[in-house]
Amino acid sequence: MAIRKIVETPSPLLMQRCKEVDTFDEKLGELLDDMHETMIAADGIGLAAPQIGELVRVAIVDMGEGDPVIEMVNPVVTAVGGSEIEVEGCLSFPGLYGEVERPFFVRIEAQERDGSLYELEAEDYEARAILHEIDHLDGILFDSKIKRIVDPSEFESVDGEDELND
Repeated sequence: MAIRKIVETPSPLLMQRCKEVDTFDEKLGELLDDMHETMIAADGIGLAAPQIGELVRVAIVDMGEGDPVIEMVNPVVTAVGGSEIEVEGCLSFPGLYGEVERPFFVRIEAQERDGSLYELEAEDYEARAILHEIDHLDGILFDSKIKRIVDPSEFESVDGEDELND
């Protein structure tokens, strides 16, 4: 495992649609492990492969608190519902935070690192993180969805769940 350099805006890598993964091997496992280590070192809760320079449809979300790491290979959104506006940040946009509207609920289909298919439903903050990461795989950046830029002093909280650093 290795900590990789996080690609920051305005890199054109971040604006490209990623290719589907068709080989489920040790290299993919190493990528997922490196992504997790990189995300933890950067104090994030999610990371997409293009954020470390890999243009493949792979992303992770780790909500912490003993929850398992969500590894998404070739994720597809199959349903969304509701709507909420919350503050987000992004590891590829250091220091930028903004209010972003996203669905409250999401259902996805994705593959595990071994290629097996799974379905996942999530709500609230977890749904937001999943959708943020899937946007990265499509070359969609959160700054294009910001309704209002937020100064970090506006959302400091005890529980730390008022911001999203992917």
